[in-house]
Amino acid sequence: MRRFHKGLLIVSAVLLAWLLMQAVHELGHVIAAWLTGGHVERVVLHPLVISRTDIEPNLQPLIVAWGGPLFGSVAPLALWGLAATFRMPNTFLARFFAGFCLLTNGLYLGVGSFEGIGDAGDIVHHGSLVWTLWIFGIVAAPAGLALWNGLGPSFGLGRQSPDVSRPLAYGCALALIAVVTIEFLFA
Repeated sequence: MRRFHKGLLIVSAVLLAWLLMQAVHELGHVIAAWLTGGHVERVVLHPLVISRTDIEPNLQPLIVAWGGPLFGSVAPLALWGLAATFRMPNTFLARFFAGFCLLTNGLYLGVGSFEGIGDAGDIVHHGSLVWTLWIFGIVAAPAGLALWNGLGPSFGLGRQSPDVSRPLAYGCALALIAVVTIEFLFA
């Protein structure tokens, strides 16, 4: 059962981080659109597709395009900072999520700049120089990996690691099920 709970925690944490990262990223686009006078027509969050935000009119497309990866990186860092400051239980999950968001947003813009896909393509198309995406990727992705450094024992990895908390493993799995259910219902 040790391996089952460890696997359950790891798999559910990764999948939950993916879905929540997309939600926070899209929230960044939504906030940027609202702040610049744009109108959000639709936000697509579904567990089986890549998320997106449709805005029309989009009065400041460059700001809106940057809003997703910037907010999607900074907000999880702030969440982790608050959890660590108040010494909340299982803060390592907030740290894992912040690292996940930094890594994925950094890779999304940095690597995406070479093919002009998604937000990376929009950002360059609307006036940012491609090297700004590379800088973002070079800073964000390694910062995400640095946040992950040392988290293995919290997930039950390593020779001397303690057992993972069974309630935490099941709680993370239930949170994943709840998010997937909500996304299926409202997609």
